[in-house]
Parts: sequence; structure tokens; C-alpha cells
Amino acid sequence: MKAKTTITGPKGKSEPWHAVTIVGRGKCCSALDSYRGVRFLSGEAPRLPLAKCDRPQTCACTYRHYPDRRTEQRRDSDAGSPIGAAKPVAEKRSSRGRRATDE
Repeated sequence: MKAKTTITGPKGKSEPWHAVTIVGRGKCCSALDSYRGVRFLSGEAPRLPLAKCDRPQTCACTYRHYPDRRTEQRRDSDAGSPIGAAKPVAEKRSSRGRRATDE
């Protein structure tokens, strides 16, 4: 079993979900095609140059870093909404209240 690698970010803060993608610059080898757009946890990313790279001496592949592996916002809190915020609901009552003062 592979040990989980934790990256230390700015100010010494631990970032357990730090992720990377592999990005090629200039003319890239065909080995990069199967990894294009895939995010890996930092400790699980393949080493560069890639094992099947046909230009290992001049490989221009690098890692692009991300704070986590997610590619989309999946939660309301990711979009800045407070956690547990009530969503507006349409009024369901059709008649007036029971009291004489209700109109």
C-alpha cells in the first residue's frame, strides 16, 4: 500500500489534497496524450519524463499545480454560499389565516 504524501503549502500549512496535471510545452510525445487533462494527487502522479516518453533527454513536460483534485464546484459552499443557508421557497398557502385579523 502506498503511503499518502502530504504537500506543505505557503506558511507551512499541510495540503493533503494537492493535485497536479501534466502539461507539455512545445512538441510533445505521444505518451502525454493518455494523461492530458487528468488530475492526480501529488503523491500518485507519474514521474517525469513519462515511462513511455520517446524524447526523455529533451522532455518539456511539467506539472501544473492545483489546491485539490476537483475540477468543478460540487457544493454550494464552493461557490461562496454559506453552509446550511435556507433556499427561498414559494408560498404554499392559498387561503387566509384562521384569525379574524388575518387578511
